[in-house]
Amino acid sequence: MSKPHLELSAVGIEFATPTGSFRALDNVNLKINQGEFISLIGHSGCGKSTVLNIVAGLYQASEGGALLDGREVNEPGPERAVVFQNHSLLPWLTAYENVELAVNQVFTRTMSKPEKREWIEHNLALVHMSHAIHKRPSELSGGMKQRVGIARALSMQPQVLLMDEPFGALDALTRAHLQDSLMEIQAQLGNTVIMITHDVDEAVLLSDRIVMMTNGPAATVGEVLTIELERPRNRLALADDPIYNRYRSEVLRFLYEKQRKVADIGDAKLDRIEPEGKRAVA
Repeated sequence: MSKPHLELSAVGIEFATPTGSFRALDNVNLKINQGEFISLIGHSGCGKSTVLNIVAGLYQASEGGALLDGREVNEPGPERAVVFQNHSLLPWLTAYENVELAVNQVFTRTMSKPEKREWIEHNLALVHMSHAIHKRPSELSGGMKQRVGIARALSMQPQVLLMDEPFGALDALTRAHLQDSLMEIQAQLGNTVIMITHDVDEAVLLSDRIVMMTNGPAATVGEVLTIELERPRNRLALADDPIYNRYRSEVLRFLYEKQRKVADIGDAKLDRIEPEGKRAVA
């Protein structure tokens, strides 16, 4: 068998807190193939964002680690791009200029100015933002800002696209449009996507596999559900599909029956366990 594209092996991580050590993850194992769409789902505090941050190279595991194509992940790199829930666009720059920042960082010596311009415009076109290329964030809707954030990440030509609840702050209709766009882009580019979500329908619609996390502390992978639905997927056609609804029920059963004892982790407690001002679990 071929080696996995991305592998998390026996990953554990602890953070120092004022009341002692906090173990966020314990013995997390996961193998991901090239081009897979993986969703991480679980209750608040189950370490989903911590897993994502380890893959991004922002956190170092206390035990075990992550391998990308056989190489240890121990720092951020352009082969792994992150899209956050908040778009993080620079407000004084246009959509084009925000994407240009990423392109200049990655392709400083390998692209000419005309090639960079064509590449930036191509990535904005991928997310259907060609019409707003010269608009600043204050002139864009929430969904449009997030599209630019996705274009900026894609412009780095990442092998792995990491998405931390990218549509969580959007209204239902905008969210649906962006989900459809993401499916189109992933089908076209074939890159690996790891996405955190709290939305069961979103996870089933988008994913090849859904990784369900147990409650923290010492959270780990509880179950992994393979989604065997043909692509391209149509949300309206799937609404009455018995297989789709069976998958949906399996995720809900895990979240609300097997994991019903949810830790009550409020913002104040999270603040106490954040290392150096960063949120440790999510």
